[in-house]
Amino acid sequence: MNILVTGGAGFIGSHLCDALLTRGHKVTVVDDFSLGRIENIEHLLDNPNFKYTREDLNNLHAMRFIYREGFDMVYHLAANSDIQKGGQDPFVDYQKTFNTTFNTLQMLKDYNVKKFFFASTSAIYGETYDVLNEDYGPLKPVSNYGAGKLASEAFISAFSSTYGIQTWITRFPNVVGERFTHGVIYDFIHKLQKNPEELEVLGNGEQCKPYVYVKDLVDGILYVIDHANELYNVYMLGSDTRTKVKEIAAMVIEEMGLNSKIRYTGGDRGWVGDVPEFRYDLTKVNTLGWVAPHNSNDSVRLAIQKALGK
Repeated sequence: MNILVTGGAGFIGSHLCDALLTRGHKVTVVDDFSLGRIENIEHLLDNPNFKYTREDLNNLHAMRFIYREGFDMVYHLAANSDIQKGGQDPFVDYQKTFNTTFNTLQMLKDYNVKKFFFASTSAIYGETYDVLNEDYGPLKPVSNYGAGKLASEAFISAFSSTYGIQTWITRFPNVVGERFTHGVIYDFIHKLQKNPEELEVLGNGEQCKPYVYVKDLVDGILYVIDHANELYNVYMLGSDTRTKVKEIAAMVIEEMGLNSKIRYTGGDRGWVGDVPEFRYDLTKVNTLGWVAPHNSNDSVRLAIQKALGK
C-alpha cells in the first residue's frame, strides 16, 4: 500500500515506519519535528519506498498538496506526547493533539482515504482505580493531553460512520524503548548523568502503571489491523502487569552501575495531570490472538539497557 504516517519521525512513529517498510509498503512521513528527530529516520533515507516532509498538519494548504499523491491508508501518530508541557499551556494539546487529528480527518474525507489508524492512550480514562477496558466509562480525562485524545476519538467515530472510513484505534499505556525523548526512564538517566550521587523522583515512587516495549507495541498495532475487520475497531494494547516508579528508579541505578540515593519529592503523583495508577484488561486483544512478548518489568529493563547502549 501507499501509506502516510503522521509523526513518523517520532519515537513510536519511526519504529512503525521500520515495520511498514519491512512489509514492502511505500511510506511517506509528515512530521513538524517539534518532538520527532531526523536521527530516528536517517537509516531509512536511502530506501526508495520512503520519503518524508517537514510540515505542520495544521497547514491545510500544504497537506492538500501532499494528499494529492493518493494514499491507501493513514497512520496518525502526530500529537503532543509531553503531558507536562500540555499542562503548562492548554493550547499545545488543542493544536497538536486535537486539531492535527481533525485536520487529518478532513483530508481523509476530501481525498477518499478509506483506511485509518489512530494512536490513542490510557489518558482518556482519567483517574480511576478500576480495571480499564474498551467499554469502560464515563471517560473523564484529567490532563489536556487525555482530553485532546478523547475529543479526537469522538470525531474519528463520527467520520468513520458518516464517510465509511475503516478505522483502528489502539489505546496504550506508557511506551518505552530506544528513540524516546521524554518519560520516566529518560528523565532518570539524564538526572543521574548530571548527579550520580542522588536521584530525585517526583511523587512518592508508588505510582504504578503498565509499561510496554515500543517494538512490542508496533507488533500489536499491526496485528490488530491485520485481524480486526469491523468498520470501527478499538483495542487496548500493552501488558497486564505493572511497574512502580520506585522499581524503575532502582533498575536505572542498577543498570548504570551506581549506588545513588533516591530522594522522593512526596505526594501520590509527579505533576498535575499525572494519573498515579491504572490497570488494563487485555481480554479483547488477547482473544483476538495477540499477547505482548515482554511483561512490564522486562519492558522497562530492556528500554533502560537500550538507552544505555547495552
